[in-house]
Amino acid sequence: MFIFDTAFYIFTCVVLIQAIYYLGIFGRFAFFKEKKTPSSSKLPVSVIICAKNEAENLKSFLPSIINQSYPDFQIVLINDASRDNTLEVMTYFSERHSNIKIVDVKSNEAFWGNKKYALTLGIKASKHDVLLFIDADCKPLTKYWISEMVSCFNLEKSIVLGYGPYVKLKNSFLNKLIRFETLTTAISYFSYAKLGLPYMGVGRNLAYTKTRFFEINGFVDHIGVRSGDDDLFVNEAATKANTTICLAKESFTLSIPKTKYRSWFQQKRRHISTAKHYKPIHKVLLALFYLTNVLFWVLSITLLVVSKRYLIPIIGLMVFRFAIQYLIYGLSTKKLLEKDILILLPFLEIVLITFQLIIFITNIMSKPKHWK
Repeated sequence: MFIFDTAFYIFTCVVLIQAIYYLGIFGRFAFFKEKKTPSSSKLPVSVIICAKNEAENLKSFLPSIINQSYPDFQIVLINDASRDNTLEVMTYFSERHSNIKIVDVKSNEAFWGNKKYALTLGIKASKHDVLLFIDADCKPLTKYWISEMVSCFNLEKSIVLGYGPYVKLKNSFLNKLIRFETLTTAISYFSYAKLGLPYMGVGRNLAYTKTRFFEINGFVDHIGVRSGDDDLFVNEAATKANTTICLAKESFTLSIPKTKYRSWFQQKRRHISTAKHYKPIHKVLLALFYLTNVLFWVLSITLLVVSKRYLIPIIGLMVFRFAIQYLIYGLSTKKLLEKDILILLPFLEIVLITFQLIIFITNIMSKPKHWK
């Protein structure tokens, strides 16, 4: 039948497009072998932590930053109008460590609930040009986090993209799904950066210079978008020439994951809502990959059920696509310490695609809540 013939030809094109993405784009990261020359430079750095109602997390994780093995670093703690005792916890640590500076941000009617306003005040108050960002509910994997991230800066590079995985929880499918989404996102933004089209970074492990921040007037161009202090800034400020990635395992930061689907769903709604503000080239490339992912699963399942004529070619194309996908993910998970995810790769992909489609539709119907 004509309709099945057309569907098969579309499916073939979809698989070829997917192959181009995996080998031509994501392969830039998967096959990349970092040849990092040891750097004797120890640039002074300001570590920026913006916290809103994070008293308990600061108690748990701030010591891992205070105890970093680095000769010259300042910690800027931003209290973003917290309602708990976040400020008291910050004060406790600052009284015991002279390199801690507190920026206490009060509620501002013009910028209510806007993390970018608080971050801007913290950045202005920092004393060093190199800025390293981490979330209050994160901790560095090692005491060499600052050293590894800062070593990536040089005269050309003013933005460094790092990786921030989530804590692994046993017997939790949601945890695997969260980690798979984080892994997939990282493969994407690392690959596009290696391709020369950097489009985002994550605020729980990101570094850039104060100079670059003020060159583009900080968050001014997207101050009205309450999310995106990390990815929208990188989308605007990053170029092929000034951006690099840090893959040293000592540079990773570890975050506490959501444990309830509803909480994770709301978090993803906020994150996805910023994508419409990306540059056109990024939106087109990201949307095309997502569309072909959806079409791959819809068409493969449909054709396997209803079309006996193309059964062997369909299976062959599916095996070809899966082989490339497993190759890229296999190499990538080894770099990012997430190898246990591979066994559930196809199932996790289907669930994630479905969740993303639901989130997209939900965001069209209502605006997501932002910050805390």
